[in-house]
Amino acid sequence: MQSCESSGDSADDPLSCGLRRRGQPRVVVIGAGLAGLAAAKALLEQGFTDVTVLEASSRIGGRVQSVKLGHATFELGATWIHGSHGNPVYHLAEANGLLEKTTDGERSVGRISLYSKNGVACYLTDHGRRIPKDVVEEFSDLYNEVYNLTQEFFRHDKPVNAESQNSVGVFTREEVRNRIRDDPDDPEATKRLKLAMIQQYLKVESCESSSHSIDEVSLSAFGEWTEIPGAHHVIPSGFMQVVELLADGIPAHVIQLGKPVRCVHWDQASARPRGPEIEPRGEGDHNHDTGEGSRGGEEAPGRRRDEDEQWPVVVECEDCEMIPADHVIVTVSLGVLKRQYTSFFRPGLPAEKVAAIHRLGIGTTDKIFLEFEEPFWGPECNSLQFVWEDEAESRTLTYPPELWYRKICGFDVLYPPERYGHVLSGWICGEEALVMERCDDEAVAEICTEMLRQFTGNPNIPKPRRILRSAWGSNPYFRGSYSYTQVGSSGADVEKLAKPLPYTESSKTAHGSSTKQQPGHLLSSKCPEQSLDPNRGPIKPMQVLFSGEATHRKYYSTTHGALLSGQREAARLIEMYRDLFQQGT
Repeated sequence: MQSCESSGDSADDPLSCGLRRRGQPRVVVIGAGLAGLAAAKALLEQGFTDVTVLEASSRIGGRVQSVKLGHATFELGATWIHGSHGNPVYHLAEANGLLEKTTDGERSVGRISLYSKNGVACYLTDHGRRIPKDVVEEFSDLYNEVYNLTQEFFRHDKPVNAESQNSVGVFTREEVRNRIRDDPDDPEATKRLKLAMIQQYLKVESCESSSHSIDEVSLSAFGEWTEIPGAHHVIPSGFMQVVELLADGIPAHVIQLGKPVRCVHWDQASARPRGPEIEPRGEGDHNHDTGEGSRGGEEAPGRRRDEDEQWPVVVECEDCEMIPADHVIVTVSLGVLKRQYTSFFRPGLPAEKVAAIHRLGIGTTDKIFLEFEEPFWGPECNSLQFVWEDEAESRTLTYPPELWYRKICGFDVLYPPERYGHVLSGWICGEEALVMERCDDEAVAEICTEMLRQFTGNPNIPKPRRILRSAWGSNPYFRGSYSYTQVGSSGADVEKLAKPLPYTESSKTAHGSSTKQQPGHLLSSKCPEQSLDPNRGPIKPMQVLFSGEATHRKYYSTTHGALLSGQREAARLIEMYRDLFQQGT
């Protein structure tokens, strides 16, 4: 296998010299979620043989977590394939028969967090009354009309007025409120009910955006998120099946579980003095030649390292192992970056990337599954939505810790019951979700039961026989569920977050994912661009790459966004080493 041709024959070229010594670039992927697995799989399929995936937790999947209880599979994380036309997750699931048992009711084109389009949503007040169907339909039509307006500010470059505070929540709340009050036909009692329903709908929006409050979501950037056409699909056997399909074909020794990373030391080969001391490490020497921690204990053949060899990146693990690499693909969540970016990278990140991390938002959306012996809801009911009548004049979606349960927007009925049993799935987000995570199961089950009794007006509802809930916000390896464009941020911040390090002259003007083709297509025949620092010599490009849902400008917050972002970063490296693999065949 020969080295890539460079624009010059200098022996100081870090790309060509390194490849002449080692033959293969070493790539370390941090995180075994959809982004990390997609990146690793794409690289391996294109001839990269020295790839390691470091996963901090004891499992693969990231924010996909399917839990099997009895005969049913429950999703603590990702649940829906959002859209089908051109969605790589959908096509992967469809091609492998994962949707064969998906019912028509689970192919929903409506609300993205509803388990079935069959039946009707029951809107209940805290006084134990059901809101009449005609009132719900009138309000829903009005709300959806206003919601559609929120998309137009970005798509049609409409100016945002000061009254909206550039907030989706503020704009929606005030616009809907004004239209309700100006309606000459509704009696005051109906207007009060509709005003209270605003808060319930905005709680749902907050959960779906994974923000503390939809008031924190940017109005001017809201329309940039792109919905893929087609229905939202549930995978009956569990979303983890998609993860396993991605992991299939990745050698067991490549993925190292229980391997948290402490710090990524980058720009080492061109820096003086050198970075941390590195123990010699063979190609497959992932856990001191024991194979411990890998998915199957399988080892790859070892390889000697030249004594004078310098590496641009060194990954420092929590167990003190130092792993040298040519490139590192970082797939950790935005929540982890917000918490740890100052200590996770040495040298520190560029100011514009730090600013993007600060400006973009990530929050916590949790599910609370309650299993009952028998259903107390009617067969036509697909959800129980909670409307607090005293919130008709409220302009906040924040509650004191002792009232955390008020952030629960409702419970959806899992469908079909033949698969799941009699199970409700509650939704809560924001700081209140974090309070819920700190409570024990018994306390949460008790509070949820009391709420169900209060809103249905049925004091005889028994406590659930079992409770299962997520805890994404307090998990140190995630620190949240998924990202959103916070007030003050834009899609440009997503692009800045995605830019590889170190910056080249072209990347300073061309942000983000300039690679258009998929990893299956090798791109340019050029060698990678080298930056030249007169004080340090050539700087190897693309030492640290970034992927994950938060780095996809159009599809952030989604599983397909995560998968595509991993393929995008792999494509950068495939393009970079195109000549190496062409000449080696």
